[in-house]
Amino acid sequence: MNALRSDLQKLAAAAEASFRPEGPWRPGIHLAPPVGWLNDPNGLCCFQGEYHIFYQYAPFDAGGGVKFWGHYKSKDLISWVQCPVMLCPDEPYDIHGVYSGSALCREDGLYLYYTGNVKYDGDFDYIHAGREGNTVLAYSADGIRLNWKLLLLRNKDYPSEMTLHVRDPKVWKQDGRYYMIQGARTQEDAAAALIFESKDGFQWEHINTLRTAKPFGYMWECPDLFEIDGQWILIVCPQGVQKKGPGLENRYACGYFPLWGDFRGDYTLGEFIPLDFGFDFYAPQTFLDRDRRLLIAWMGMPDAEYTNPTVAYGWQHCLTSFRELRLKGGRLCMRPIQELEHLHEETRTYSFSERLTVDLPEIADIQITCGGALSLALSGISLKAENGSAALTVHEGGYGRDTRTAFTGGLRNLRILADSSAIEFFVNDGEVSLSARWYPADLCLALTLYGEGQAVVYAMRSMEITKYAETVSAKRKT
Repeated sequence: MNALRSDLQKLAAAAEASFRPEGPWRPGIHLAPPVGWLNDPNGLCCFQGEYHIFYQYAPFDAGGGVKFWGHYKSKDLISWVQCPVMLCPDEPYDIHGVYSGSALCREDGLYLYYTGNVKYDGDFDYIHAGREGNTVLAYSADGIRLNWKLLLLRNKDYPSEMTLHVRDPKVWKQDGRYYMIQGARTQEDAAAALIFESKDGFQWEHINTLRTAKPFGYMWECPDLFEIDGQWILIVCPQGVQKKGPGLENRYACGYFPLWGDFRGDYTLGEFIPLDFGFDFYAPQTFLDRDRRLLIAWMGMPDAEYTNPTVAYGWQHCLTSFRELRLKGGRLCMRPIQELEHLHEETRTYSFSERLTVDLPEIADIQITCGGALSLALSGISLKAENGSAALTVHEGGYGRDTRTAFTGGLRNLRILADSSAIEFFVNDGEVSLSARWYPADLCLALTLYGEGQAVVYAMRSMEITKYAETVSAKRKT
């Protein structure tokens, strides 16, 4: 290990050890940073019988800063171990941040592919000059300690028509070969995704470029490409989309294109479909867990106009809940993973006609069935669903968040995961979702329902989070 890496890991560990979360709004069923800033989830995988989540992490500044890779692991997706920082900006090719990437599990260990960010001092636009977006491989034999890093690709190794904005590698194995997709921005400011192929995961060749017939934004961040029920899906986070409307109301979009044909050769992209219609959903990443594909995203938005008051308490942002993907009618549906039900405690069932008001626990799983139009108010948030659409409005505690809309079709059911500062709405078994951070002044929540139907409210306990050093110490004692 180089000296800088050792020093940075010690400093991050010291920052985490000295931080004592104070104040309201620390989530119970959504992973948040131990201290400082969190954004994109990275390297999702199940390695040696344990789930791993890495994430963009700035441990020294809740407002952001140079990025590390933070790390949680779990055996069951509800009890977590906070692990030491895995990746640090400690090499000339990643000195200004270890940016987003993915994990590849192989028999001999865990291979982490990511973008190494370098920005030069000077008068640069940082698009055509002044930066490096390097593709880097890091290896860990045990999934906890880093063994080595290797620089794989520099900007000169990408197609010449691309700007310096090439990043966020997602790697997988298929048909005896390794494939990598990266988000890109062309010299003409059109978004694209680059496809690379490799025999061994080390030497890579660019083989194709995915793009729309007409430019859809100037950059596609955090691409993900996978097959589900025979349909190929390309998830991207487009920046610079001019079209507006439901699902395109945020500063940057997040969604997917159905892909027909072969991503390695001739292909066709369908229409762009938003993944989530709320305020706070970006940089999703998926992985295959046996026979199901799971997704988790950053519960935030780059360059958003709204703010998060937890900065004053030394931390900012969280991840969404884990969601299981399904394909229904050619569209992706997302619903919370079944494991969350193990956190259920007390259950209450209510029938309502016209109006019902109930007090809620601090963390709740609310499952509502209804026969059409429905309106609700929940401590500063309202959702009104009628005539095939829904409007989510934050009245109080939104810190700049206002209204987002979604097309829902006829409303049959609604599920709400309400945490202390994170709320997720799933409409019609996950056909539509709306995610938001919100910060109610009173943590004693009240729910008012207008319409007719039934509501089941499950009180939930928080996920258990243990520090890695404590688990090692406990093992030694036994």
